[in-house]
Amino acid sequence: MSQIEPLLEIMEKLRDPETGCPWDIRQTYKTIVPHTLEEVYEVVDAIENGGIADLREELGDLLFQVVFYAQIGKERNEFDFTDVVSGISEKLTRRHPHVFDGQSMDESELSASWEQFKREERQKKNQSEGQDESLMDNIPLVLPALTRAAKIQNRAAKVGFDWQTIEPVWEKLQEEMNEIHEAINDNMGLDKIEDELGDLLCVCVNLARHLKVDPEKALRRSNTKFERRFRYIESRLARAGKTPEEASLDEMDALWDEAKKEE
Repeated sequence: MSQIEPLLEIMEKLRDPETGCPWDIRQTYKTIVPHTLEEVYEVVDAIENGGIADLREELGDLLFQVVFYAQIGKERNEFDFTDVVSGISEKLTRRHPHVFDGQSMDESELSASWEQFKREERQKKNQSEGQDESLMDNIPLVLPALTRAAKIQNRAAKVGFDWQTIEPVWEKLQEEMNEIHEAINDNMGLDKIEDELGDLLCVCVNLARHLKVDPEKALRRSNTKFERRFRYIESRLARAGKTPEEASLDEMDALWDEAKKEE
């Protein structure tokens, strides 16, 4: 704890009602959430596009978010940083008996044991809250939609509610494409089109699962690729004294193809 204590002291001073930072003093659990999400994505970005120095810095920013929540919890007499550390330490020890209790397990047994621990934790939480148990419990609503869809589908797949091969996924993909095409052609309205598009995206997530691909990562890669190629278009047009607004679609398509070839 000696290495973390200076940071905890800094956080406490930032939240001091009389001498602290006005912005930090105003914050609550809820108001920090957007900043926490931003820091998580900046860690991901550092891993995928930055260097080790960037990653170290972003992990520090993310750690500060944990310390921030812990300080608010301490002030409210709900929990403190020590409780957070103790809780995760106990959970990791309990979920890894093959490491800490010397139990011998192969990979399939480890997976089954992990799921059993998580199931017991969900049961305990539901009992304390007086709720019925569901496999869909504890999948955060704030997750990116593609990530949440994959988690939902993975939970269902664990009890056999899944296609066993990829062929039915292709068929379902075509079916959903036909349905959204029909919704558009028959002027069924924006709500219906949104429903059908959502169904199509869910099937795309299912396809990604069967291909062992993280759909969120795949889309991030496509976004990066699109941005890189569009920047190429802008750069080439600028050399010709043009802006994208002044160029025709044919011109930009041709430059897009150039960008693809250069890759």
